[in-house]
Amino acid sequence: MTATDHGGQVAAAVHALVSGTCRDPHQVLGVHRDGEGVVVRAWRPGASAATLDGRPMRRVHDAGVFEVRLAGAPAPGYRVTYEWEGGGTHTVVEPWSFWPTLGELDLHLIGEGRHQRLWTVLGANHRVHQDVEGTAFAVWAPNARAVRVVGDWNGWDGRAHPMRALGASGVWEIFVPEARPGHRYKFEVVGADGSTTLRADPLARATEVPPANASVVFRSSYTWGDDEWMARRAASRPWDERMAVYEVHLGSWMRHPDGRLPTYEELADKLADHVTDLGFTHVELLPPTEHPYVPSWGYQVTSYFAPTARHGDPDGFRALVDRLHQRGVGVIIDWVPAHFPRDAWALARFDGTALYEHEDPRQGHHPDWGTLVFNYGRNEVRNFLVASARFWLEEMHVDGLRVDAVASMLYLDYSRREGEWVPNRFGGRENLEAIAFLQELNTVLHRDLPGVLTIAEESTAWGGVSRPVDAGGLGFSQKWNMGWMHDTLRYFSTEPVHRKWHHDLLTFGLTYAWSENFVLPLSHDEVVHMKGSLLGKMPGDRWQRFANLRALYAWMWSHPGKQLLFMGAEMAQEREWSHDREIDWFLLADPMHAGVRDLLRELNRLEVEHPALWTGDTTPAGFAWLDADDREHSVYAFLRSGPEGPAAGARPGGGGVVACVANLTPVPRHGYRLGLPVGGRWVDVLNTDEERWGGSGVVQPEVTTDGTPWQGQPDSAVLTLPPLAMRWLVPAGR
Repeated sequence: MTATDHGGQVAAAVHALVSGTCRDPHQVLGVHRDGEGVVVRAWRPGASAATLDGRPMRRVHDAGVFEVRLAGAPAPGYRVTYEWEGGGTHTVVEPWSFWPTLGELDLHLIGEGRHQRLWTVLGANHRVHQDVEGTAFAVWAPNARAVRVVGDWNGWDGRAHPMRALGASGVWEIFVPEARPGHRYKFEVVGADGSTTLRADPLARATEVPPANASVVFRSSYTWGDDEWMARRAASRPWDERMAVYEVHLGSWMRHPDGRLPTYEELADKLADHVTDLGFTHVELLPPTEHPYVPSWGYQVTSYFAPTARHGDPDGFRALVDRLHQRGVGVIIDWVPAHFPRDAWALARFDGTALYEHEDPRQGHHPDWGTLVFNYGRNEVRNFLVASARFWLEEMHVDGLRVDAVASMLYLDYSRREGEWVPNRFGGRENLEAIAFLQELNTVLHRDLPGVLTIAEESTAWGGVSRPVDAGGLGFSQKWNMGWMHDTLRYFSTEPVHRKWHHDLLTFGLTYAWSENFVLPLSHDEVVHMKGSLLGKMPGDRWQRFANLRALYAWMWSHPGKQLLFMGAEMAQEREWSHDREIDWFLLADPMHAGVRDLLRELNRLEVEHPALWTGDTTPAGFAWLDADDREHSVYAFLRSGPEGPAAGARPGGGGVVACVANLTPVPRHGYRLGLPVGGRWVDVLNTDEERWGGSGVVQPEVTTDGTPWQGQPDSAVLTLPPLAMRWLVPAGR
């Protein structure tokens, strides 16, 4: 190559740099061999003069490009001082002499969709690189013409810090010594279509408080105190353990008197006090990931690696999780890989093309929510989502993910009419790419992070949602039982006089209760959008509504499956939930509302005291009908035990057995004979009609069997069944 050729290449690169189209600014800027010495070039838009560590530099382009020839290369971290004709100087550590912060292996794994800790190489990572402190920025934008990082350190001038494209990987990168934790930033993307947009970082780990939407450089300084919890988690099988979940929307669980949102730290102790007092094992947070639109409740996510800044910074979120762990409470978060919003500053058409989504609206548009559907067939998109899930479980110590809207992912025709969807390669309606993604997600998480939960919100009859992947399932640890929820609420919303015609609504769920590892959800979705509160769904006068609700909770806690209850339900909230205000704590001054709270505390306490109520959740042997057919009186009776079965559980040292009987009419039933697996005295451990809960006080603290075989059991006793209530009985002294 002649000197003329070299000079022409440099001139062309300088022109591309100045015009904002340079794909590799390091090709012209920084330190370059030049004969026996080096030439150092620097760039600051609009500067009139520059010096490198005191050495004057020659301006080679009026836009602000400078160079100086030296005998030897300066070490990375050299400083250039710029001057402007109008006055003023600015000294910076130049970014142009640093090696890429991603290696060849990183780029290879990203291309294959297998970089398990993607957040450590993409996004903004504050670190020491080549002995210099700064922030490494990297972003995947394969179809962009150019990408620049802008932020507080460069006056949001996109010309100052163009990023380099790393080969054909689609990744753009730059190390900026000036960028520090707390600096706001975005990526200025020149798209494939020529448009220039400012984009939030897809892998940002902190953000501005909405409605502002810049990303924020963040470096955690948090010291965890939950080592014992994490060690126990790794050795556990939580789907086989007792599990009662309190679902929470942090922005409306508690507010300051002036309406301000509390910080994560302010929530920590209060939330831990509340859930431990009531005996819940876990909290489940509506999506804590950053989202701009408050009424979405977090389900329209724009930052998949950042907790919402509405309650503080990421270390505040860590403190919330840590405090709950130290109090013995697990943390599950709602996680939303099914869709994302169209905001022009976020993921939509990120590099001027349908990058994270599908180009074809029949695949890429979600008709229900006006959002976009991820392209699960693309390696880098799957990698992005799997890494997000792993980030929350690994870096933020979250114990489980409840995966939202799984049904919408599994079916290509979900909420679509004929002609509005594209069949799979076999002509079917199953989304094969989404299925493969979910299987990969669950395989990776359960392999690498033992003891974590993955819970599917899946509302169809898709088989094997919680079956292992190697057995043909999706690999979730559990699935929400939406059928149980709909049938149960429909039954309890029916006037008792008509319930005999709907008796099967409560028995049908027991025909499939062990087909999956189920969670029984009475979630936020059931108390919004004009559905009213749970108490509001109950029929009858005020006393009957409370009695029905108490019976519903006892039915739920004695039914096979784990329980999930949305905040406010523990105090029988009367108003429909609103994200704009805190739940109605004042109701606890009313004895009827306080009675519901106290009953829930007792239900959780009894689950601890009588493991027969949950140890058999995942096997038919743990449940036995005594009376499933008394529709005329709306009475149901059954036994709960461990996996060894009721007969074995009733024996001394056998693990226990609980007899559960519900009378779901407002009429007391006298002379009801209940079959029991062992003779002798049986005592009430629960009667939801006790006066201390707000009941009418129809009680029968204990009964004695009389040797009469009944309901398939060797013995039986005669009971009085209180109105709209449930009784749990156990053998005396066991």
